[in-house]
Amino acid sequence: MTDLALLLKDYAYYLRMERKMSPNTVEAYGRDVAVFFRVTEADAATVASADIEGYLGKRSDLLSARSQSRVLSALSSFFDWLILEGLRKDNPCDKVDRPKQGRYLPEVLSVEEVDAIMQSVDLHGWQGLRDRAILEVLYGCGLRVSEVCGLLISHVYLQEGFVRVVGKGDKERLVPLGGMAADAFADYLALRPDPAAPSFSDIAFLNRFGNPLSRISVFNMVKKQAMVAGVSKEISPHTFRHSFATHLIENGADLRVVQEMLGHESILTTEIYTHIDSAAWQAEVLEHHPRSSSASALL
Repeated sequence: MTDLALLLKDYAYYLRMERKMSPNTVEAYGRDVAVFFRVTEADAATVASADIEGYLGKRSDLLSARSQSRVLSALSSFFDWLILEGLRKDNPCDKVDRPKQGRYLPEVLSVEEVDAIMQSVDLHGWQGLRDRAILEVLYGCGLRVSEVCGLLISHVYLQEGFVRVVGKGDKERLVPLGGMAADAFADYLALRPDPAAPSFSDIAFLNRFGNPLSRISVFNMVKKQAMVAGVSKEISPHTFRHSFATHLIENGADLRVVQEMLGHESILTTEIYTHIDSAAWQAEVLEHHPRSSSASALL
């Protein structure tokens, strides 16, 4: 019997150090793999495709197709690592069909809803200025909540108009910083509280104790401001990132540019934001296609 606890520890180290995965992804992958082995009581060296199919089948009432697909990705990554370590010769996930799932379309705010949320923030204290700056950066730069919480003051170039972002896998990218976001950030910096420790001096967003703001705090703030603004959609900080990308593409931004700004490795991930109004893209196609009726009339 393989020592699973030791394997999971070494696997997590591999994901962090060699695959450069984010702490959240490492935690999620490790949790999915650990639950699989706890439920099946299988040995990592002898797991078969049938074991994985049976596990997913038993949990189909608890896990959505999307969640099952995520579990399968975690297990596939784990068995690929076992092959690299010489502990297996095959990956049992290779013969398992991925659960069919509909294309996920994220919740998107309208420009009016974004503006209503921005205007709902009380700017009479430093915390309100901080919250407004966070919202402006989430929407204006399309950052992930983890990127906002880890944002450094030294990475925000107000005069030049861009932000240096450290994203997933410690990959850096430059994102333009618009005037509204820059102004909101500058207003917050003017009243930013002293950090609780010297190590936090470069952290942009602090809580009332002078410590780095947590993801949960940002989640709660976003939900509160949506409620104050009268926006009934179920939103999170990521909703502003979705809205940022969608509004850019709807207004004619190149998909490759949006991909770079979001930090997506694959453009296929970015393509989800092309869910523009069908009437708009139909008119665009008919206007420019050489076989449209208007073009044909000229022949």
